This record gives sequence, C-alpha cells and structure tokens, in this order.
Amino acid sequence: MSVTVALNRDHRPRSWKLRLQTRLAICLARTLALFKPYVLRRLLTRLSKGAAPADAAVTTAARDSVLASSLGLHGLRACLPRSLAVAVLCRLRGTWPTWCVGVRTAPPFAAHAWVEAGQEMIGETGGYDSYSRLFTVPPTTPLPPPAQDRTQNGAQTRAPDRRHDQGPDRAADQDRDQG
Repeated sequence: MSVTVALNRDHRPRSWKLRLQTRLAICLARTLALFKPYVLRRLLTRLSKGAAPADAAVTTAARDSVLASSLGLHGLRACLPRSLAVAVLCRLRGTWPTWCVGVRTAPPFAAHAWVEAGQEMIGETGGYDSYSRLFTVPPTTPLPPPAQDRTQNGAQTRAPDRRHDQGPDRAADQDRDQG
C-alpha cells in the first residue's frame, strides 16, 4: 500500500552553521536509531543533562530544518530517526525537548516516536491524549553547584585541629615530639 504525501519546500535561507548542525544531527540520529531502546534511553538522558527546556518555537524550527535537509525523514516509518534528529539538533542549539516513544491509543495501533515542547506535540497529527507514552526523556536541569561552608562574616571556617580529635594520649605524644 502506498500513501501520497505532499511536501512543502521551505525557501527561507538557512545559515551554513545551522545547515552543518542539522546534517550532523541527522547523521547522529541515524546511528542512534540502531541502538537498543534501553541503551538509547540512557544515552539521551545523558545528552539532555544541562540543557534548558525547549519551547514550541525552537522545536518547530529544528523540525523544519531537519525536514528541509532530508527527504528520507518525511516518511511514515522515519519517525524514530526524525524525532532523534530534532532532539539532537535542539541539544546542539542549547535546549532539549521532551523525546517520547509510545503507541497510538486508537486503531490502527502502531509504535511512534515524537518530540514535545511542554504539553504540545510538535508536528504530529492527533491530540496529546491520542498516544500512550512508553517512555520519555524530558529535559533535566543541572545540579546546583555545591554550597561552600562560610561563616556569617564571609570568611571560610577553619578546619578542626586534628590533635584534639585523636585522644589525650596521642596529643601528649605529639606535644613531646614537637618540643
């Protein structure tokens, strides 16, 4: 069975940097699509660390750039590499959308992969509740820097004297050795 799909050509000029990043994202996505799901999830979780959450405009622009660069990602069965390419391109630009894998909840049942920004599915037909999510990779916020131990006046606290922690006999031996 074949399906006729009309493709829209985006005639907006794109910078060489965006074109290069898009091609790199597509190459990485096609490689990542070969991994097993649990390995892919682990890799994407690490990749998403430290990125700001992507909004709908940024994610839509990334998706448009990916689709303009590769006709092979327009197909119905190209949802996995397409969604991976969009997520990787967003990460190269400093943000991360929510990457999702799931199934349709209404017939015809089929597996699908897509990206979301907030509660909005980017470039997908159907509503937010028309898919059941099997697993997602949301944006993760970086850990806050470790707090430094400071006193009220801003000076650092002094380390405790180890001589007194060792007991009275050990402290007397150290005093005798020094004097």
